[in-house]
Amino acid sequence: MSGKGRGLRVAAVVVGLVGVVLALGSLAYGRSSYEAFSISSTSMAPTYEPGDRIFAERVDGSEVRRGDVVLFSSPERYPEIRIVMQRVIGVAGDRVVCCTGEGSGARLSVNGKPLPEPYVKGGDADGVRRPYDVTVPKGRLFLLGDNRVDSIDSRFFESDHGGTVAESAVRNRVTDDYTIPVVFGTAIIAGAVLALIGLGLGIAAFVVRRRQGAVPVEPGPVQQVR
Repeated sequence: MSGKGRGLRVAAVVVGLVGVVLALGSLAYGRSSYEAFSISSTSMAPTYEPGDRIFAERVDGSEVRRGDVVLFSSPERYPEIRIVMQRVIGVAGDRVVCCTGEGSGARLSVNGKPLPEPYVKGGDADGVRRPYDVTVPKGRLFLLGDNRVDSIDSRFFESDHGGTVAESAVRNRVTDDYTIPVVFGTAIIAGAVLALIGLGLGIAAFVVRRRQGAVPVEPGPVQQVR
């Protein structure tokens, strides 16, 4: 094979492999690290409304911090709901108290300090006029919905570790950074394009090889017709 044909074949292999690895690698990493969900409840309104699409990264419960919105599984509390979304208010060792102040000025306190919660619907941090004073045990989280008047959360399970949820129940943390899925999507598309280019180069190398391998036919004698 000539230099041109060999060069096309090498380019086809290199470009094609890079494309396949990029596309499949990005797809596999994205699927293992992130999930997409659709909101069906008003318990996290107005931050997340029914019908909203969200992206969430897979994390261990020990990685989450106060203020994070997490997805967790608790079939003993929510037997008909596979995944529940709530906000982390307290982590291990925190003392969460409701409430200081009155009316729209009421605030939760965490470790003795009023907790600013601009995400709470209608500014109502209490919601159901249900006082509580919980010290979060080790390995557990105190979780509330942003819509305090319409969320069945840690406030309603006092008999079970003060309503807290085990860190091991956490499956995902919601992210509002949509650049991550965009990057993965772009990488998958770029990989697919490179794989197609590699295929095209492979076809071109095959065509060149066929042309170079063709044996020219010598012209035979010509008989004059009288």
